[in-house]
Amino acid sequence: MGSDVTKATPRLRFSGAMLSDVGLVRALNEDAVVYVTPQNPETAGGRGSLALVADGMGGHAAGEIASALAAEVVRRVYGELDGPVPEVFAAAFAAANRAILEWAENNPDCKGMGTTCTALALRDDQAWLAHIGDSRAYLLRGRAIEQLTEDQTLVAKLVSDGMLTPEEAANSPIQNVILQALGTNPEIQPAISQQGMPLGAGDVLVLCSDGLSNMVPDAAIADLAGRLPPHEACRALIDAALAAGGSDNVSVGVFCVTAAAEEVTADQQRTTRRIKVAEMRRGEDA
Repeated sequence: MGSDVTKATPRLRFSGAMLSDVGLVRALNEDAVVYVTPQNPETAGGRGSLALVADGMGGHAAGEIASALAAEVVRRVYGELDGPVPEVFAAAFAAANRAILEWAENNPDCKGMGTTCTALALRDDQAWLAHIGDSRAYLLRGRAIEQLTEDQTLVAKLVSDGMLTPEEAANSPIQNVILQALGTNPEIQPAISQQGMPLGAGDVLVLCSDGLSNMVPDAAIADLAGRLPPHEACRALIDAALAAGGSDNVSVGVFCVTAAAEEVTADQQRTTRRIKVAEMRRGEDA
């Protein structure tokens, strides 16, 4: 027996932007960012938008290679593989991990490289996250900001176990010890949301590398991302990190949720075009 299935029109619209900056101290930008949206959502097989930030490590430009590999592989697998978002994310992160390990095996100068990766899928009226390392995702709802990801670092674990206070962790000499990253171990356990997070008009999502979160307080992130259009918010957040010292590469994405019937501004239209891997240097805007 046949049946007619009518797909509900999404109630929400997403607009966003991503920028990256080398900072004031480092010679290379080892961050990579991606923001891709379907050119025609009606013919994209229901695949929503993808955004991610990857923060590479390894020195001698190896971190730059690791983050670029992660960004490109996750983007490609997300765009090509059918299935539920959590399964697609799991496959994408596993493929990126293998790609980085294989590159390091074939290029000894890159041995030990790796990268964090925090990815956000925006589809219909929901968001999904996949995360490894210490890059972050935030949700701004009303005047409140919530960190959606948990830092996979040694100090975060010590705080969770009650062995350090948050104040002690902020000044710890082991603050940058990451417990998990793509490319550092054949077996990884990324944190992947198994259910979509319902979104509402007025919500704002932020992705960033620790070059922002270590330099700019959450309250300031909420203030700038909550009151400025995505592109302006990204630029203002990077400027805030630079004003605080800019000791690391800084990458950030801001994504606003509006009712589908609301008019999209010219700035939002410009910042939601499809791009591939964006490894932007200081002063290069999306």
